[in-house]
Amino acid sequence: MKKLESQFVYLDHAATTSVDKRVKKTMDPFYTTNFGNPSSLYASGLFSKRAIDKSRKIVADFFHTNSYNIYFTGGGTESINMAIFGVVKKHAKSGKHLITSKIEHEAVLSSMKRLEKEDFEVTYLDVDVDGFVSLNDLKKAIRPDTVLISVMYANNEIGTVEPIAEIGRLILKHRKDNNTIYPIFHTDACQATNYLDMDVEKLHVDLMSTNGSKIYAAKGVGVLFKRKEIKIEPLFYGGGQESGLRSGTEDVPAIVGLGKALEIITEEREAEIKRLVGLRQYFWDKLQEKIAKIRLNGPCLDDLKTRLPNNLNVTFLDIEGEALLLYLDAVNIMCSTGSACTSLSLDPSHVLTACGLPYEYSHGSLRFTLGKENNKKQIDYVMEHLPRIVEKLRKISPVNLAYDPNKNNHPKIHQR
Repeated sequence: MKKLESQFVYLDHAATTSVDKRVKKTMDPFYTTNFGNPSSLYASGLFSKRAIDKSRKIVADFFHTNSYNIYFTGGGTESINMAIFGVVKKHAKSGKHLITSKIEHEAVLSSMKRLEKEDFEVTYLDVDVDGFVSLNDLKKAIRPDTVLISVMYANNEIGTVEPIAEIGRLILKHRKDNNTIYPIFHTDACQATNYLDMDVEKLHVDLMSTNGSKIYAAKGVGVLFKRKEIKIEPLFYGGGQESGLRSGTEDVPAIVGLGKALEIITEEREAEIKRLVGLRQYFWDKLQEKIAKIRLNGPCLDDLKTRLPNNLNVTFLDIEGEALLLYLDAVNIMCSTGSACTSLSLDPSHVLTACGLPYEYSHGSLRFTLGKENNKKQIDYVMEHLPRIVEKLRKISPVNLAYDPNKNNHPKIHQR
């Protein structure tokens, strides 16, 4: 097979995506020709304002909601912070108890840890071996002073799709039974937007965060869905843009591009999901065939309702994941050991640890997340190099888990 010498194989789409050429084409005029400030009253500014309004309508339709519920932000992290800090600043007098899960993105977990320093109490829900939150545990955790629950829609490391609609119904019942508006329900949907149903009415969420950098749009742009009746405090003050919740001149090109990206998702999602599921299965079959002592992390690949279609998280026993990642990078193969947002940390994945995996398992894991550019030729290229690298690293690795297939002391390990 011809080597991909002048290219690279990018398998880290959960970290970020390229900008779709169609999205870029839509954005380009707003950098050069149609660059007016959307707060200005002259023609160029009004043109930018109408472009934002059009994109807001596209987002609202995608979420099955009204335009006045959509707020543009500077990214997913900002959207999450707006939701969490916005709620607690507005509703702290009603309660200072918050609920989240142990496998949330750091944008959520770091926010919660910060609030703990301000005398808020946070319940961190356990997850099972595949990363699922227990509805029963969540129900038991709700207290009279619980003002906010934040549970992610889909996990960025192992692809677990949480039962958000069921959680939403549980919260609605609690409110009705107790004649209260609390707890308010937020979900981080940054990983879900490409592949899952984003109908906020079906999900029963009050606040939902997503961003452009995971859906082939620009980096630095995001969305917060907020129901009109949910009151939050702004994080930024200034010109009063975004109905006063997010002051600052809007990034018109990025907002326009995000709208275009959602239009493309609507048109192509079904076919792309089918293609990615087949490509992922092809990759996993090759891994099982060529490499011993590997473990699939997260839910079963066969159930499309419980796992993102592009996610494959694998533990390679007796190897340090960071070393494997660097060897792959040397042959132009790019993947991740976990969340790109915490790549500077050498600590094992907090997600895999929360799922009950030992320290060594977490350190030997790689996350492969497929995208539009990937194909079987690229997977074959990966499999030309990966078995050889694994074999080399196992010979020199200080990690040795003493695997004994007769004792079956490592559940869910594939033994070639």
